Amino acid sequence: TLVICCCFHNSLSDRCEVISHCGFDLHFPDDYIKGIKIKSLFFFSFSRTSLPSPMFSRNDFSIWSILRKCIGMELSKITMPVIFNEPLSFLQRLTEYMEHTYLIHKASSFSDPVERMQCVAAFAVSAVASQWERTGKPFNPLLGETYELVRDDLGFRLISEQVSHHPPISAFHAEGLNNDFIFHGSIYPKLKFWGKSVEAEPKGTITLELLEHNEAYTWTNPTCCVHNIIVGKLWIEQYGNVEIINHKTGDKCVLNFKPCGLFGKELHKVEGYIQDKSKKKLCALYGKWTECLYSVDPATFDAYKKNDKKNTEEKKNSKQMSTSEESDEMPMPDSESVFVIPGSVLLWRIAPRPPNSAQMYNFTTFAMVLNEVDKEMESVIPKTDCRLRPDIRAMENGEIDQASEEKKRLEEKQRAARKNRSKSEEDWKTRWFHQGPNPYNGAQDWLYSGSYWDRNYFNLPDIY
Repeated sequence: TLVICCCFHNSLSDRCEVISHCGFDLHFPDDYIKGIKIKSLFFFSFSRTSLPSPMFSRNDFSIWSILRKCIGMELSKITMPVIFNEPLSFLQRLTEYMEHTYLIHKASSFSDPVERMQCVAAFAVSAVASQWERTGKPFNPLLGETYELVRDDLGFRLISEQVSHHPPISAFHAEGLNNDFIFHGSIYPKLKFWGKSVEAEPKGTITLELLEHNEAYTWTNPTCCVHNIIVGKLWIEQYGNVEIINHKTGDKCVLNFKPCGLFGKELHKVEGYIQDKSKKKLCALYGKWTECLYSVDPATFDAYKKNDKKNTEEKKNSKQMSTSEESDEMPMPDSESVFVIPGSVLLWRIAPRPPNSAQMYNFTTFAMVLNEVDKEMESVIPKTDCRLRPDIRAMENGEIDQASEEKKRLEEKQRAARKNRSKSEEDWKTRWFHQGPNPYNGAQDWLYSGSYWDRNYFNLPDIY
């Protein structure tokens, strides 16, 4: 009853009054009261199910005039019109990794390392699922920009920071509120334009630590490609191998995100195996990154694949090959659903998107609240939080001209600050992360320095 009552009160004083009426004596230290304010603030404030304004039509805008000189080039330094953005910073897009945090909690609950790896693999696949049909470009974070999210209902809190501008590197650190996991990484998205498509290669290591089992897993994300940039319907595919390593047991999960291929038969498919350190197959995984992931006995999976390959060859022999491999048109797969092999176990299924998603940049329910803010929240978060970015806020509110002006102003302000630092020979200092080797695979990484949640935000840069 206490929790239900508190849900209907936004201010700390109102919540304390409710607790007092329930017969509880409120004599807490000031720091504890501050903690109640911070924790309840974020949980009870996230409530919206739509954005203030629907997205703008891009039909009257041509991206070709901007990209025609950029074929084969890295796009991080190219300024794009705001109309091609979505009203989120890349730091907020990174936070969408956490939408299916329940899979991490589930992994921690298993005593069998293979079952834990299954959940970790499902989490890795689910982390890219929100990208489906998200063809708007997130805003490039400004140097020193931060984002935080606390979700009591999902059991985590996260902090991220833009730690480098050239090259653009975003670092994040999430932890379970029950001290059951740590999830961190640093991402350097390399974008290239290939004439008809834009390819995003998310360089950087992802690390998940399951503290109760003293285990650490590392992996990198697949490559994302957006097709039909110039003309036609935009569509997205993920491809490449993702290798998840359990650094304690030596177990490994290798997932193949398949390119669509001819006739779209492989569109969105993910397949792979969990194997021990001697490379013995322990489990097979299959599904679609846009829908679901299943596990099944590897012998059963191999038998199914062998039969499926035979049927595919027969179809090829009976059809006239009329589709070119060079086509960038979205292929039409034989079936949108995944055929479930008998004996399979469902590991993960994507949550349905809200009914208004298509009008709201194809946001998920989770994404819809990422930029939500109120006055109470503003009094707690640091001034570098991207909820306070005026260009993103203007775009979210449907003020496209103001968003464009603010974006230009912020970019000019950032260039001027960089020029001033160069004149004074002053190096940029990150606030919440430091550069160093990943503790498990030795790769170059950005690691959390601590103290963000102390809420002592002094001497922060004026970036907005």
